Amino acid sequence: MSEQLTVMERKVYHYLIDFLAENTYQPSVRDIGRRFRIKSTKTVSDLLQSLAAKGYIERDASRSRGVRLLGVQSVGGTQPIPVFAEDSALDPQWHGGEPDDWLTLDRRFVPSDDVVFLRTNQDRFATRGVLEGDYVMVSPSARAGDGDLIAARVGQRIVTRTLTHRGAAIVLEGDGGTEEDLTVGPTEDFQVLGVVVGVWRPTHDRPVAVEA
Repeated sequence: MSEQLTVMERKVYHYLIDFLAENTYQPSVRDIGRRFRIKSTKTVSDLLQSLAAKGYIERDASRSRGVRLLGVQSVGGTQPIPVFAEDSALDPQWHGGEPDDWLTLDRRFVPSDDVVFLRTNQDRFATRGVLEGDYVMVSPSARAGDGDLIAARVGQRIVTRTLTHRGAAIVLEGDGGTEEDLTVGPTEDFQVLGVVVGVWRPTHDRPVAVEA
């Protein structure tokens, strides 16, 4: 899973994306230093290494422009979001950081650096607008409260449910149909993966109704 960035890491990361879109090649370490008035090339190198360690780039430190942006397709003002299959047996590190795919979005629609997409494999909460094949954006850093739609891991099962506290018990409410309520006990292997903060629907994958 990509980790949250510091303010300076985010600025450098976005600069890398925008520079690539404008020039079709990456900036050098010295280019980055000039852009942000960083005199030390080691400081720039450390920033790039931190971006690599957090899963945003791959880096060849032996080359001046040895940076590859993971998931980016040379479009400025955007950010790539990793995509995971909903029914994957995800551990707390989301596959150790290896997504199944990437989606690139305008940054204005990305609430935090650590968001991921889960692609649903069946209708989930149709009453709240989540259907089979939707891309559900999950924010691990958002604080989950009662009534929030969340992604959670219960054992080796990934579920999308409404979080509710009933006294000391945690209840993951289903949709009243095929998705049953789950009561999580104190000894249960359970983790909130994040709060659902958006739903994207790939309309080209769906049949189009044609009037007779």
